[in-house]
Amino acid sequence: MNSEKLRPLLIVEDDPALQKQMRWSLDRFEALTAGDRESALAQIHRHNPAVVTMDLGLPPDPDSASEGFRLLEQLLSIAPDTKVIVLTGQNDRTNALRAIELGAYDFFAKPFEPELLLLTIERAFRLHDLQEENRRLRASQHPAALSGLLTRSPQMLRLCRTIEKIAQSNATVLLLGESGTGKEVLARGLHEASPRKNGRFVAINCAAIPDNLLESELFGYEKGAFTGAAKTTPGKIESANGGTLLLDEIGDLPHSLQAKLLRFLQERTVEHIGGRHEIPVDVRIVCATHQELPALIKAGQFREDLFYRLAEIEINIPPLRDREGDPSLLAHAFVRRFCVEQNRTGMTITEEAIRAIESHSWPGNVRELENCIKRAVIMAESTQISRDDLNIASVAENDRGFIDLRRIREDAERKAIVTALGRTDGNLLRTAEILGISRPTLYDLMHRLGIK
Repeated sequence: MNSEKLRPLLIVEDDPALQKQMRWSLDRFEALTAGDRESALAQIHRHNPAVVTMDLGLPPDPDSASEGFRLLEQLLSIAPDTKVIVLTGQNDRTNALRAIELGAYDFFAKPFEPELLLLTIERAFRLHDLQEENRRLRASQHPAALSGLLTRSPQMLRLCRTIEKIAQSNATVLLLGESGTGKEVLARGLHEASPRKNGRFVAINCAAIPDNLLESELFGYEKGAFTGAAKTTPGKIESANGGTLLLDEIGDLPHSLQAKLLRFLQERTVEHIGGRHEIPVDVRIVCATHQELPALIKAGQFREDLFYRLAEIEINIPPLRDREGDPSLLAHAFVRRFCVEQNRTGMTITEEAIRAIESHSWPGNVRELENCIKRAVIMAESTQISRDDLNIASVAENDRGFIDLRRIREDAERKAIVTALGRTDGNLLRTAEILGISRPTLYDLMHRLGIK
């Protein structure tokens, strides 16, 4: 039992003797103590305890409850789910009720029976655990719109915020990025974050369907419109009514269909092949491509007027090699996922393999990394995935195997000084002013970095 990690309980009490007594009687918890408001807030920030007991009378005015109420308000604003049990004087019912109104979980009058206080604290912990479990269940039933995207790259986090902002509009969005960067994941996230999330998300790859079939796939057809048309069939655009349609690889859309798509975007109606009447459709269009559409326009392969209809909002997705920290983050996540899928438990990835992943350029982006890790999980001889299991290019010779912060800082300083010297034509006084340092400091830096 003693080997189990004790749960933190914060005791806010300015009387050292009572503080000691409470720590002794509540030894089944990791008792953290604080004697004033500032130290109590510091403990909250450091340990985030689920339950707090606190005396309202705190320094600098222990005879008044003002400091205690101030702490209570600050504590609940920082950690609103924390269960606070307030300790008051025998005839202090007014302050006890006010504490409950402010959000305290319960109150006890001094002197209190340790056994009753212990029961109340345990009940508060159980309630906190139940609320946390309910929150997790709700989150699993209603996942975040971009829950399919795993990143810590500042670029990608900014991009996610952009997706959340534009999701509320009906603007047509063009997702640009190399193959395998996650364009469909972002398109689905855009749909899930939008008011259309209860409608259908329909995706069609314009490059994967033969030209003679793509028109019927997009716009639908009437019975008997052509050989094999045994019944009237709605197209993908019509199927996505009330939701979102992703036109993946829009750069491969045949020129003959570009005019028909442009007309739909202008009129918001479709006409089946072989049909005689127009069908109104309310759908949000999201397009994606790895191609340079302006180059296709210049080559006469893509309509300029269609491009401007599709690119009301453009989003450029950076390749994996430009996402700081993401290759190793994704690698660990893929190992966990494929271990479950392939019934290989307890597998980890070695530090050497991680360095190889970080140094690889990943031309196929996330899709290439995903396939690489899946193959490694299947083929690895042991529970540790090595660099050889990855079957990718070896680590660059100049990779020293760790992040050398001093070298990074020196490279940045050297680049800044050389750039500033170039701007000032070698004038050291102006260079120091641009860099925001003194001239002696500049001399020292230039000497240390070997800059003549």
